[in-house]
Amino acid sequence: MKLQLNQSPDINLLTAHGEHFVSINRVRHDVPLIVTPERIVPNWATEFDALTADDFTALANLGPKIVLLGTGRRQRFPAPALLGPLIKAGVSLEPMDTPAACRTYNILALEGREVAAALLFG
Repeated sequence: MKLQLNQSPDINLLTAHGEHFVSINRVRHDVPLIVTPERIVPNWATEFDALTADDFTALANLGPKIVLLGTGRRQRFPAPALLGPLIKAGVSLEPMDTPAACRTYNILALEGREVAAALLFG
């Protein structure tokens, strides 16, 4: 699905998504990644069932106030034991399916919010 919006050249926005990819500023990415308005971190994790506390530490270290966790085709919730790094850093986590995470990320990024989207596929 292509997303249409007024794109700011100064921030990363999700311009398309599919079952196994996202496009950021019209550049296709086929690996799970983290996107913030300022940076892209490829190869963040491999898949939902393999998430570890270290994956959430990497997210917390980026300094967002909100993390949108795109969990693939359907919404899934990570084990509470994995969320310690985000809780300690005072970061809100919002798990949702990846298409919803893409749409929500764009809205929050365009509002100037301190947001990160951690996107998984499948």
